[in-house]
Amino acid sequence: MTSAPHPEPSAMTLSCAVITVSDTRSLETDKSGQLMQELLQEAGYSVGSYKIIKDEPKQIHAQLAALCNYSDLDAIIFSGGTGIAPRDTTYDALESLLEKTLPGFGELFRFLSYQEIGSRVIASRAVAGVYRGKLVFSLPGSSNAVRLALEKLIIPELDHLVRIIRSS
Repeated sequence: MTSAPHPEPSAMTLSCAVITVSDTRSLETDKSGQLMQELLQEAGYSVGSYKIIKDEPKQIHAQLAALCNYSDLDAIIFSGGTGIAPRDTTYDALESLLEKTLPGFGELFRFLSYQEIGSRVIASRAVAGVYRGKLVFSLPGSSNAVRLALEKLIIPELDHLVRIIRSS
């Protein structure tokens, strides 16, 4: 792991929402949602909301809008629906709403994923950005992708990104 470009103050208390987007998963079968919660809590963050919603743009928009009303919520992490299958609509629903995008997130995620799964990564439309003062991440639904994104990208930078958003 590389060091931060400048020292960061001590870790902040942050709250995240975990949203699984799937037409088939349930609380019992949502391994990626469970993993996201575990990894965030192990890193010292709280999970203020956890839901499973259908891969429907209206449901994704409604969920994002509702979560943005919680002042104590800092980040919203979606999992699922980022591929190119006809029912994969998460990227399309979220990307159009983001006020600022973090292109480096998707680029780095795909680079790291390429090292694990090869050229199949070209179908991944992982994206991140800011919407109404909240960090928003959209990850593929596989547990391996979730672990990679959280351990290598999101958790190491979450405090820093939230500080930037709060400073404005």
